[in-house]
Amino acid sequence: MDLSYQQFIPQDFHPSSKVWIYQSSRLFSMGEAFELEELFNDFTAEWKSHGTPVKGYANLFFGQFIVLMADETATTVGGCSTDSSVHLIKKIEQLFKVNMFDRQLLAFVVKEKIQLLPFAQLDYAIENNFINPDTLYFNNLVSTKEEWSNKWLISVKESWLASKIKANIV
Repeated sequence: MDLSYQQFIPQDFHPSSKVWIYQSSRLFSMGEAFELEELFNDFTAEWKSHGTPVKGYANLFFGQFIVLMADETATTVGGCSTDSSVHLIKKIEQLFKVNMFDRQLLAFVVKEKIQLLPFAQLDYAIENNFINPDTLYFNNLVSTKEEWSNKWLISVKESWLASKIKANIV
């Protein structure tokens, strides 16, 4: 599985640009991905903050992660413009019958595939060696372009989950 994604990150956005990552409860089909692309283009073309256009970006990664980015070097993204992005994600949930807000669903790369694991099953997965310190984890908590570029796909031992692994090894 090709896990490279950095080449798709727009270079003309400042490293401090705000990033929001929404993980879908399932893969989107190819047809759905084309529909999403149209929704993203429409949204970013109309995205405004207090009437001023936002330099925005939206794309689907690995068929399952929606990434929104706003470069605030020209226009600060306020509450209303953030709300409009949340409305977009809620619309996507309804249109495609997916859950985009389940923060208890963790994403890992296991056996060359993206595998979703409910947080409640993490201990079981660790105890049975489905997840180990070197397993790749999608850190959807990144909040800037720079973090997204460098700290989105990391090993479990580099993430906040590292303490869970250590607790289960002892």
